[in-house]
Amino acid sequence: MNLSFFDQFTSPCLLGIPLILLSMLFPTLLLPSPNNRWITNRLSTLQLWFLHLITKQLMIPLNKNGHKWALLLTSLMVLLLSINLLGLLPYTFTPTTQLSMNMALAFPLWLATLLTGLRNQPTIALGHLLPEGTPTPLIPALILIETTSLLIRPLALGVRLTANLTAGHLLIQLISTATTALLPIMPAVSVLTASILFLLTILEVAVAMIQAYVFVLLLSLYLQENI
Repeated sequence: MNLSFFDQFTSPCLLGIPLILLSMLFPTLLLPSPNNRWITNRLSTLQLWFLHLITKQLMIPLNKNGHKWALLLTSLMVLLLSINLLGLLPYTFTPTTQLSMNMALAFPLWLATLLTGLRNQPTIALGHLLPEGTPTPLIPALILIETTSLLIRPLALGVRLTANLTAGHLLIQLISTATTALLPIMPAVSVLTASILFLLTILEVAVAMIQAYVFVLLLSLYLQENI
């Protein structure tokens, strides 16, 4: 029974071919295609306002050089947000519960921010490894600690997103299973459990949105250190 709880995190396959790529591309179908009513359409206007709000919040801590990353960061935010929210629907698969996918997103983007800093301002980028005024005996240890902290950033990004979404999906499945099992035995307790499930679902919607925002926000902060 415990094994079945984790079946929802297994990538669906068709004829032995994983469909995770199709799951990632599906949210793009929700975006409107350009036409004569692209701006006047209410849904498109709401989406454009939402994208403008996201871009504004992400670009506030960055200087003008960092604004070149606006399209990439905003697109990543919309992709993660769409995947996380669509994964809460019944009988769906959430690709962001896979550590491999989250690491595939986190590592190249983190490496790009690091290489940007090493190319544009190598002295300042390397200076982050050694705080100013460090006593001489502590210099080797601090360099090692700061280097480890720097290299662990993409792992922290991927694990944070994976762990939060996985824990939420497991809680929802556990409580929904308990609700179904208690319905013929103790209907009153089952109703109480169902209300807890409803509140948990609302919480998971908030978590899905917050985790997508935190993922992109941390990337923008890493970028800020290197530009």
